[in-house]
Amino acid sequence: MKADPRSPHRPQVKNPNTAGADSLVVQESGERPHWCVVAYWEEKTRVGRLYSVQESSLDIFYDLPQGNGFCLGQLCSDNKSQLVQMVRAKIGFGVQLTREADGVWVYNRSCYPIFIKSATLDNPDSRALLVHKVFPGFSIKAFDLDKATSLRRPNDHEFTQQPRTGFTVQMSFVKGWGQCYTRQFISSCPCWLEVIFNTR
Repeated sequence: MKADPRSPHRPQVKNPNTAGADSLVVQESGERPHWCVVAYWEEKTRVGRLYSVQESSLDIFYDLPQGNGFCLGQLCSDNKSQLVQMVRAKIGFGVQLTREADGVWVYNRSCYPIFIKSATLDNPDSRALLVHKVFPGFSIKAFDLDKATSLRRPNDHEFTQQPRTGFTVQMSFVKGWGQCYTRQFISSCPCWLEVIFNTR
């Protein structure tokens, strides 16, 4: 895994967006187009609405005192699973998404590992995408713009609501999934995110 340590004092989002509508294409007049939308899931259930991102950086965290941006703790969830509640409590400062010149980086601001699956993290000829573990205080280029243009298949995710021509990155908090874990599918993970990129 190519993960680089980044300073925990990276610039934070100063002007957070409000939660976006479920449409991926509707934009208010005068607004900058979004470069991605974020969906939060608990197991097989999406919680809240899609969050549209126009700023170059976005913090995704659980409690309001821990950042500005997408606060997962403000979303209404009916999930009573003890495992889901335990993982929720560990999200803490969560992650930061940053759009840079070479792609989109994910920085792990929490105290626990996160797990990421992306079409641009692996060999494009591989039969299945690997899940990459990112430790606290490290970052990874989760979406490579140059690689994305040459990919014939944007994803092989088993559980996604993205347009067929789009690219997504899936990441889970605390619990991993895939070949090396007891959970084979991300829909079995307690708390996870789907980042859907606007490639138009």
